[in-house]
Amino acid sequence: MAQVTITINHREYAISCEDGEEAHILKLSRLLDDRANSLTKALGPINENLLLAMVGLLVADELNEARQATSSNMAPAEPAPTLVVNTGVSKEDLQILDTELAQNLNSLTDLIKSVALKLKSI
Repeated sequence: MAQVTITINHREYAISCEDGEEAHILKLSRLLDDRANSLTKALGPINENLLLAMVGLLVADELNEARQATSSNMAPAEPAPTLVVNTGVSKEDLQILDTELAQNLNSLTDLIKSVALKLKSI
């Protein structure tokens, strides 16, 4: 287990993370620090607990907007027209390609789920 020190609003916090995740955690902490700096510039000095709550709300709002944009972009498309094309490819070759495509789609699905879980934990 690795440990990284992040800085938010000029305060340091020691954070434990998985080995190799240090750079990612630092990048995320800079995002939070940027939001905190923007709020303190706009509002002046703020109680630390209130500041972190407000930063959390800003980030949660951005995440919510991103999720809504993603779900609205995934509206069902019109069905594609059916085409019949003689490619000269055997039925067995098509089955092999179909199997490979299914495996690739499963891998992609797993990757998307992994990204979604990481976004959910932010």
